[in-house]
Amino acid sequence: MTQTVTAGLAAIKDDLAALYRDLHQHPELSLQETRTAGSLARRLRAAGFDEVAEKIGGTGVVGVLRNGDGPVVMVRADIDALPVEERTDLPYASRARGVDDEGRDVPVMHACGHDMHAACLVGAATLLARAREQWSGTLLVVFQPAEELACGARDMIEAGLFERFPRPGIVLGQHVGPLPAGVVGFGSGPVMAAADRLSVTLHGRGAHGSRPEASVDPVLMAANVVTRLQGIVSREVPPAETAVVTVGRLQAGTKDNIIPSTAELGINIRTYTPQVRTLVREAVERVVRAESQASAAVAEPTLEWLPSAPALVSDPESTRTTVAAFAAHFGQERLMPMPQVNASEDVGVFGEALGVPTVFWFWGGLDTQTVVTALREGRLDDLPSNHSPHFAPLVEPTLSTGVEALVVAALTWLGAAE
Repeated sequence: MTQTVTAGLAAIKDDLAALYRDLHQHPELSLQETRTAGSLARRLRAAGFDEVAEKIGGTGVVGVLRNGDGPVVMVRADIDALPVEERTDLPYASRARGVDDEGRDVPVMHACGHDMHAACLVGAATLLARAREQWSGTLLVVFQPAEELACGARDMIEAGLFERFPRPGIVLGQHVGPLPAGVVGFGSGPVMAAADRLSVTLHGRGAHGSRPEASVDPVLMAANVVTRLQGIVSREVPPAETAVVTVGRLQAGTKDNIIPSTAELGINIRTYTPQVRTLVREAVERVVRAESQASAAVAEPTLEWLPSAPALVSDPESTRTTVAAFAAHFGQERLMPMPQVNASEDVGVFGEALGVPTVFWFWGGLDTQTVVTALREGRLDDLPSNHSPHFAPLVEPTLSTGVEALVVAALTWLGAAE
């Protein structure tokens, strides 16, 4: 059955490639994906979806295709881009700019492959709509905004996603990455980490740089916090567990001879289990508050926990069933078991909210020989990966593989045609 449905890919491949290049050339930041959403909604309507809705949770798009009795299957792709300046030299490279949530003018690029995700889902939705005689049930297609802010999934749920549209029994998703193009990677259980973000403001007392005794120096306070945070994973998290604590932002002052009044830190945490997640979050708060007190800060530190994503769990039983279907379609030689990935994804929020399984997999977008050579020479870290200004998947076979994987997975969980 899957081969019958995917046989139609040849007829739409060039159009999908054009869509991908267009999305890549016109990226939009999180919660600003209006052009992208409009283009994707038009594609679903053209494919014959019964219902297409826009502006769900901001800029989300939902398509419903009812095809008789049977299961409801949700297939999701994310659509937002990043504040990254593209350096790929591709003829369709992005030169777009945007205004971020702090009002700054920034370059914009699809550095995480969400343009490829969206194009593949359009392709899968089109093929399934054209082959309704091959399956039964309801296909729920979700184009989700703001994955990079870890709020898009929750925003769509809070906007009534599962009240306004059919409630799925399973959620399917995928992510392109620095694997050989044409290869499908899979894991089971926790496959991607939970992501927590904390914004901290330390409150000192400003003074002239020549009179440190008149100040409470928030820069020194911040430096001590950064150093102390590095002991959490090495001294508090059990060696058998995995956690990452990163200070990705430290901002203070305007001039070298002025001790400022405040210092700001942006802290990022990655964990896989609820127990370790709680341990690390509490330890970070404890370190920040204790250093502030030890430094005689003039006020308690300001701590703001930003939107977070839980660990992404690919349901073991459902994953086994889906991967078996991949093996039958692609061949075992194109499948690759994956280790846990410390990056994060908020697609798991959908299944978690409903209490239904999520199945999530990866697929490759880089030239195979380039990856093999880097592996042989121990240079895997040199490969362009997600969030790099050099990351842009090969159009083919990446596009075809992504479309076929979504079709195979959806057909695995939709009902059989009578």
